Amino acid sequence: MQRNRLLNTLSSSNQRQLRAACREVELLMGDVLYEPQQRIRHVYFPLDCFISQLVPVDPHANLELALIGHEGMLGTPLLLDVRTPTMEALVQGPGTALQMSAATFRRELERLPAWRKQLNRYVFVLQGQLAITAACISFHSIDLRLARWLLMTHDRADFRDFHLTHKFLAQMLGVRRVGITNAAGRLQQRKILAYSRGEIQILDRTRLEKASCSCYQASKALYDRTLG
Repeated sequence: MQRNRLLNTLSSSNQRQLRAACREVELLMGDVLYEPQQRIRHVYFPLDCFISQLVPVDPHANLELALIGHEGMLGTPLLLDVRTPTMEALVQGPGTALQMSAATFRRELERLPAWRKQLNRYVFVLQGQLAITAACISFHSIDLRLARWLLMTHDRADFRDFHLTHKFLAQMLGVRRVGITNAAGRLQQRKILAYSRGEIQILDRTRLEKASCSCYQASKALYDRTLG
């Protein structure tokens, strides 16, 4: 059975009750789940999809600050009693998720204090990961950041192959397209990945980790240390 790690921390009976309060939905690549300053109507617990959280830079560009998959949830502002998000939420990897209405989510938080405590820890992790991402954007090269992004995507996907254009990657990382072309080319020359017509295949996960910056391991360690 497909799992969400946050839900999986609960007892079997609580998991069943929460799942009964959810609806399993199919999310398509490109679906916009949240828009800045628009009311949050549902929260999502990804099972095998992943969702980018994007901050608007100008009317024609966004920058990805977080990537959410089966390890997390979308809708954390509600934990802080905030009804509108500051970032856009865009499905980058299609698949299934558990969808719960905002009203039901708030009710379940009151009913299950242990779950609220765990989700508060998750908010702490997200804050730390956002800080790591901000530092990474400021201080690390495109090569390192691209390797990190591919690792993050790989962690949240059930496959090694991705359909990602250079234009898309450039938008996600906030860099020029030529920078992505050169960085991907260097990884391909080292036989760490294969790239052709938008199809990316990770050939050597271990070497890709070595090609990434320390931010990847720092973010992962923060999650494991805080949430187990």
